[in-house]
Amino acid sequence: MDFSKIFSRIKAILGSPQTEWPTIAAEPASIGGLFRGYICIVAALPVIAQFIKGSLLGYGGMGVHVHTPIGMGVVGLVLHYVLALVVTYVVALIIDALAPTFGGTKNLVQALKTVAYAWTAGWVGGIAVIIPWIGWLVAIASLIYGIYLLYLGLPHTMHCPPEKAGGYTAVTVIAGVVLTWIVALVVGGIIGTAALTGASMSGMHVTDKDGSTVTIDPDSALGKLSAMSSNTARAAKDLENAQKTGDVAAQQAAMGKLMSGDGKTVAVSLSPETLRGFLPDELDGMKRSDFHADRSGAMGMQISSADATYSDGRTRTMQVEVADTGNMRGMMAVASAVTPNTEQQTDHGYQKTYTDHDRLVQETWDTQTMSGEFSVVVANRFTVKASGNAQDIDQLRQVVNDLDLDKLASLKDQGISGR
Repeated sequence: MDFSKIFSRIKAILGSPQTEWPTIAAEPASIGGLFRGYICIVAALPVIAQFIKGSLLGYGGMGVHVHTPIGMGVVGLVLHYVLALVVTYVVALIIDALAPTFGGTKNLVQALKTVAYAWTAGWVGGIAVIIPWIGWLVAIASLIYGIYLLYLGLPHTMHCPPEKAGGYTAVTVIAGVVLTWIVALVVGGIIGTAALTGASMSGMHVTDKDGSTVTIDPDSALGKLSAMSSNTARAAKDLENAQKTGDVAAQQAAMGKLMSGDGKTVAVSLSPETLRGFLPDELDGMKRSDFHADRSGAMGMQISSADATYSDGRTRTMQVEVADTGNMRGMMAVASAVTPNTEQQTDHGYQKTYTDHDRLVQETWDTQTMSGEFSVVVANRFTVKASGNAQDIDQLRQVVNDLDLDKLASLKDQGISGR
C-alpha cells in the first residue's frame, strides 16, 4: 500500500482541485483498484475517529464520562465502515445513472472516482469529531467543501456540460445525504427507517396517478435539504467565477455563501462583547470566573464564542458557553430539521437528543460522577451549553434557561447579507 501516494492525492484534491480533477479523470483505474488503493483507507478515518470519540474518549466535559461500551463500539465501527463503503458505491451508481440526464457520459469507474475524491474532504474532516465542542463544526465545513469538490469534478469525470453541473450536484447531494442518514440511523441502533421517513421524507408528494410528478414541501426537512443543495451549487458557481476574475472580496463572499448552505452570508458574527452580555457575573447563585471570548474566521466562515466558569464554592462547578456559528446557520437549520429524537441509556447515565419549542436540545447525565451537559441550538445559529457538576440535569437545564435565550434569538439576522 503506497501511503505516500494516498497522502499526495489527498493534499492535491483538497488544495488544488481545479488542476487535480483533469488528472484524476484521465488516469486509468478500476473499481477494485479504487477501493483497495484509496477508498478503503481514507473512508476508515472518520469511522475510527468516531470509535475513539465514543468508546475511548467519551462525550461531554467537566467530569462527564459517557462512553459507548468497547464491545458495542467495535460492532458499530465495523458496521459503520462496511455501510460507508456500500453507500460510496451506491452513490457512484446514482451518479452513473444520472449522467445522460445532465448531458454526461455513463461510466461507472469515473463515477466512483467522482465520489471517492469529492468525499475526501468529508472523510478527512470527519477526524475533527475528536476535538471537543467545536470539532463538529469543522466536520460540517469539510462536508460543504466536499460538495464544492463534487461540483468541480463532475464536468471532468462524467463529461457533463459545466452549466449543468449545479443541478447534477444538487441531485447527487440529496441522494448522498439521505443514504448517509440511513447509515447513521442503523449504526445508532434505530430500528427501521421510520425516523428517517417521518423526519426527512414527509415533505414529498406524488401529484400524478402514474407517479411521474413529484413535489416537495419547501418547509419540510426534505425541502430544506433540496434548497440547501441548490444554494450550495449556486454558491459553488459564484466561487468558480470569482476565482477566474481574481477578485478576493468576491471569493470570500462566495465562500461564505458556500459554507452557509442557505445562500446568505453572515459577514460579521456577534462580537465578543455582545456574547459577554449573555454570561452575567452571577448565575443561579454561582459566581463567574475565568471568562474568555473571541472571534475568528477562515474559508468564509466566522465564528464567535464566549465561555466562563461558574461555581458556588461547594458542590456546583459549571462551564457555560455561548457561540455564534455564523455561516453555519443554514446547515444548522437542516440538522435541526432532520435530526430525530434519540436516547441512549448506560449503566450509569444517559444521552438524548430531542426538539423543544423548535430548538434542538442535547443532554447527557452521569449518575456516578453527578455531572452532565445540557446544550441547545437557538434560532438555528447560536449554541448554548452548560456542563459540569450538579445535583441533577435539571440544574444544568435551569442555568441555560436562565440566560436570555429569547434576546439571543432576536439577533439571528444580525450581520447577514443576502445574495
